[in-house]
Amino acid sequence: MNNDLTSLREEPSMNMVIRYIKPLMIVSGVLTTTMVYAAIAPAAALESTFGESLSGPVAELVVRNWGVLIALVGLMLIHGAFNPSTRSLALLAASVSKVAFIALVLSNGSRYLGYGAGTAVMIDSVMVVLFGGYLVATRPSMNRVIE
Repeated sequence: MNNDLTSLREEPSMNMVIRYIKPLMIVSGVLTTTMVYAAIAPAAALESTFGESLSGPVAELVVRNWGVLIALVGLMLIHGAFNPSTRSLALLAASVSKVAFIALVLSNGSRYLGYGAGTAVMIDSVMVVLFGGYLVATRPSMNRVIE
C-alpha cells in the first residue's frame, strides 16, 4: 500500500495537482462563493439554478440559508488555499458538500441539467476529482505516522 501511495505521488498529473492546488482552490472558492447570490435574491437564484421557484417565507428563509452555507464552503476553500494547515479540512468539507449536491441533482435525472445546476455539476465533478487526488497524494504515509 505504501508503494502505491509513493507511486501515486510521483505521477506527473498528481504533481501538477499538488503544484497548482492553491490557484485551483481560489478559483473553486470564488465560483462557490458566488452562490451568496441565493442569500441576496433567493427567487432569482432558484430560477437560474434549477429553472423553478419556491414561494413563501419558509422557502425564502431556507434558500437564503442555503446560499450562506454554500458561500461559507467557498470561503473555506479560499482560506485553505492560503493556509496549508487548514487545506485538507477545507478540501474534504468542500468535496463532501459538492458530492452531495451532485448526487441530489443527478437523482432527478436530467431535469435540472439544462440550468445552472448542470454547469455546477460539471465543474463540481472536476473539482471533486482534483481535490480527492490532492488529498490522497498528500496524505501522510504510515511510516511517518508510526515514527
